[in-house]
Amino acid sequence: MAEGLSARLARLRREYSAAGLTEAMLDPDPVLQFTAWFDDAVKIGINEPNAMTLATASAAGVPSARTVLLKGYDERGFVFFTNYASRKGADLGANPRAGLVFPWIQLQRQVLVAGAARRVSRADSAAYFATRPRGAQISAWASEQSSVIGGRAHLLAARAQIEKRYAGHDVPLPPHWGGMRVRPQTIEFWQGRADRTHDRLRYRRSGRGWVIERLAP
Repeated sequence: MAEGLSARLARLRREYSAAGLTEAMLDPDPVLQFTAWFDDAVKIGINEPNAMTLATASAAGVPSARTVLLKGYDERGFVFFTNYASRKGADLGANPRAGLVFPWIQLQRQVLVAGAARRVSRADSAAYFATRPRGAQISAWASEQSSVIGGRAHLLAARAQIEKRYAGHDVPLPPHWGGMRVRPQTIEFWQGRADRTHDRLRYRRSGRGWVIERLAP
């Protein structure tokens, strides 16, 4: 008899065993705290530690989530790049609120960010676009991201047209493509603990500073 779903999930159950997270351990600046945890993720060799789940909602409140790559962060917020006509771009254009999750499972940690999203400057988008591989630049022009297409041949044909258009020239920044910056209203640092007594410490923006709060697990 095939093993039931409940039994298969039970075999995956693990107890968290990491050291705790206390208020005294946190840097007063959430950006510096994020940097410390991000560096830990890099040091242990987590695959793509800058991968994050981006959650958005349409103007009608229909949710959507996907994995994107963090391409920069500082005191202004967390930056990723996208086609502005894509589903996430359309969502953020109509409802400029976003959630981010960094799932550093090997460290038994996650970081959750929530805040308002807005486009970065065209100059910043152009500067980043210039660093991308040429193939990725061509795809940014060729792909009508999130739209229905007839097949892979459609995409490849569009790429071929763009390659021909810019043969021998630099590929410019598409008008529909660029960066988004999520300015956090809250940043939560989650550390797994035994017996589901996880540590959840949240920075909440207050005026020009931050308030640190402990949340029940």
